[in-house]
Amino acid sequence: MKAIVVTDQAAGPAGMRLVERPEPPAAINDVVVEVHASGFVPTETAWPSTWSDRAGRDRAPSIPGHEVAGVVSALGYGTTGLSVGQRVFGLTDWHRDGTLAEYVAVEARNLAPLPGDVDFTVGASLPISGLTAWQGLFDHGRLRAGQSVLVHGAAGAVGTMVTQLAREFGAYVIGTGRAADRQKSLDFGAQEFADLENDALEDVGGVDLVFDVIGGDVQKRSARLIRPGGTLVSVVGPPEARPADGLAVDFVVEADRAQLNAIVQRVRDGRLRTNIGTVAALDDAVAALNPTGRIKGKTVIRVRP
Repeated sequence: MKAIVVTDQAAGPAGMRLVERPEPPAAINDVVVEVHASGFVPTETAWPSTWSDRAGRDRAPSIPGHEVAGVVSALGYGTTGLSVGQRVFGLTDWHRDGTLAEYVAVEARNLAPLPGDVDFTVGASLPISGLTAWQGLFDHGRLRAGQSVLVHGAAGAVGTMVTQLAREFGAYVIGTGRAADRQKSLDFGAQEFADLENDALEDVGGVDLVFDVIGGDVQKRSARLIRPGGTLVSVVGPPEARPADGLAVDFVVEADRAQLNAIVQRVRDGRLRTNIGTVAALDDAVAALNPTGRIKGKTVIRVRP
């Protein structure tokens, strides 16, 4: 099969190559998915799991990509709940070869059915962005109706999901980003916007929840804005700052079939819009994954037309 591999951690995405690799077998409780579309996160080549397995053994050259939409082509021994020929989407294991390939082996529990009226490109854009937003807001942030949420990177793939879900559940949303992100952030539902380059973040006032995808000084300043009992949720590692009277939580997104079902249903009925930026074919993936300009929205690679 064709696959994108990374071989040199120092080179990052620039070290990607399109090669031929053996098709993966289906282990116990696995399915093999014929990949139609794969999502990609630009920071993947910096993740330790891209380069070593859980035992710390070197796994380079490895296949990146952990968001998949495709069709089940084989079942492993003991696999239940899915069938050959079924359309699926989901999140693959961080320590196994990923989805920038024509086939990928995935634990069946990490996948959910992809309805026939949802395009594979849309399906591949949802798992990391959608699950990160859902788990950050509800599992870790304990969001309640009437609360206020400060969403950093509000025009990005994760931020637009956070904004929409928070609005749906009755929160007041303040987005942040660069000046050029203002209109997109507002279009996706933010009720206010703070330009991190030109506005004083402190002018936002007190908030109940900060959803941080930036870290550093922005995170430290944000922690001081959290009201008593509020929460700082970070997806960029352990928080360097904590609210004076509240919680600071960092988490790694996990596959969850029920949450995937809830997310894709919202896409189907119009409550949730995707934020897809670049879409490219597998043969053109290396160039697409090494953009010369700023990344805007989710990058999706169409493995099959």
